[in-house]
Amino acid sequence: MRIETDRLEIKEFTLDMAYDVHKNSLDEDNRRFVPDEVFETEDDAKETVEFLMSQYGATDGPLVYPVFVKEDNKNIGYVQMVPIEDGKWEIGYHIAKEQTGKGYASEAVTAFLPVMARTVDTKEVYGICLSENVASKHVLGKSGFEVIFEGLGDYQGKQREIFKSVWKS
Repeated sequence: MRIETDRLEIKEFTLDMAYDVHKNSLDEDNRRFVPDEVFETEDDAKETVEFLMSQYGATDGPLVYPVFVKEDNKNIGYVQMVPIEDGKWEIGYHIAKEQTGKGYASEAVTAFLPVMARTVDTKEVYGICLSENVASKHVLGKSGFEVIFEGLGDYQGKQREIFKSVWKS
């Protein structure tokens, strides 16, 4: 799979991307908002990349794809579709801290959503984040998600203040 926008390219992982995955995962926002997606070593990242590569061609997920800036072919993060309860899907994304504030996350999510919704045969995709993650809430809004809930809810197995939205094709 390959998706292009004016500035970005979204494509499949290769093993040589493990170092970038490791480095992109280490910023403080990732540690705070998605600690289960922090890779302390390149070997940890490589193991995960191998698993993610094994998911390509399947439709049961997770389906995770790296995001590159076309101008310099720099890997700046990822976008993903992850199955959640009852056959529903959730969007996920992370752009490395030094690349935030440039609209890359919104651009990647907006391009990725319709393609992946068709791939997994769904008409709705959920966007769920911690309520305090203002940047992520902004990305979801810019990408066409509508708020359906904000309050106390389950987030990675803990009761936290969450923001839940939905995108419909």
